[in-house]
Amino acid sequence: MFSRFEWTMALRYLRARRQEGFISVIALFSFLGIGLGVATLIIVMSVMNGFRAELLDRILGLNGHYEIRAPANEPIRDFDGVVVDLENVRDVVRVTPLVEGQVMASGKAASGALVRGLAPDELMALTVLSDNIVEGSLKGIEEDNSLILGYRLARTLGVMAGDKLKLISSQGTPTAFGTMPRVKTFTVAGLFDTGMYEYDSGYIYMSLKAAQTYFRLGDGVTALEVFATDPDTALAIRRDIINAVSIRAFIYDWQQSRASFFNALQVERNVMFLILTLIILVAAFNIISSLIMLVKDKGRDVAILRTMGATRGMIMRVFFIAGASIGVVGTAFGFVLGLGFCANIDGIKTVLEGITGTELFSAEIYFLSNLPAKVDPLEVTTVVVMALVLSLLATIYPSWRAARLDPVEALRYE
Repeated sequence: MFSRFEWTMALRYLRARRQEGFISVIALFSFLGIGLGVATLIIVMSVMNGFRAELLDRILGLNGHYEIRAPANEPIRDFDGVVVDLENVRDVVRVTPLVEGQVMASGKAASGALVRGLAPDELMALTVLSDNIVEGSLKGIEEDNSLILGYRLARTLGVMAGDKLKLISSQGTPTAFGTMPRVKTFTVAGLFDTGMYEYDSGYIYMSLKAAQTYFRLGDGVTALEVFATDPDTALAIRRDIINAVSIRAFIYDWQQSRASFFNALQVERNVMFLILTLIILVAAFNIISSLIMLVKDKGRDVAILRTMGATRGMIMRVFFIAGASIGVVGTAFGFVLGLGFCANIDGIKTVLEGITGTELFSAEIYFLSNLPAKVDPLEVTTVVVMALVLSLLATIYPSWRAARLDPVEALRYE
């Protein structure tokens, strides 16, 4: 498609010469702009994907894909039939009855917490929880006076596995002297570290029987959680879930429960994509400006080549190759840099934190203790193709302008 002569001339024009140093500097910045733009776009999109995937896995690993609650926060009673009907719905893995309530936890210090009571076998099924016990064990949870809590909450309260923890509920006990807060002392059976700040700093788990006794619900529960095979499948069976619930209740899927959170993530992701695309666009305009200056500087050379028999198509292809080379090499550089950064992102974060002496990824702000990155091949392909197309489009006008140069006029003004 391109002759050896055209490649030779294009690469010669790209090499820096003393009198053409400024043009080469612009070309260098164009190369760096496209490379860094592609790399940054790949890194940011991968981190956003990883962030969303990690949050989704951990949130839905501890919470069901559907949550069924009675109106006015009333307890759900006689729910066995509903559980059976829900378990018969296609793609439903399990249905978990639970008791949930707010308490004040008091050890050496005090802090608010959310108590969740589940059957011991259901607690073991929550692998995000059971696989991340960092102190103690889940075995003691079967006892009515035992519980487990997040390690960050334990650190705030000043307790460890084996210590006593006092829970105070606002749902008090009526007495002759008024309503007295409900107080009970439990033994800390273990501590968990899910990697999510929200859960590690504010959640307490105990057996379903212990929670029913503490909150005085009898055989009732506050909610039923439905787990499907995966989040997308769960959304597809919403109608079947509604039809299976034969009691008066509110039904929330995982998107509705965390709608504002995941919508904010999607909006942020789209805005970041738009902003970072502008970096590549600016670099493409740099290619246009550097090629236009190169055409102006090489006007005499172009005129001589035309008089020696070079066609307009040949001249156009020479400058097209010169501009496209900057875009293609810059895109390849950005592609390698972006994937390399994503593959070693935690190590790079650690090094930067050591150099700056600051915490770059605070768990209190970003909810996760690690910086995730999930590379989506389709998105990477989109970024690379977009960068190549913008780079190639940027070369068309300067190349056309070089091909339209009149040899007589160019030589006359030299």
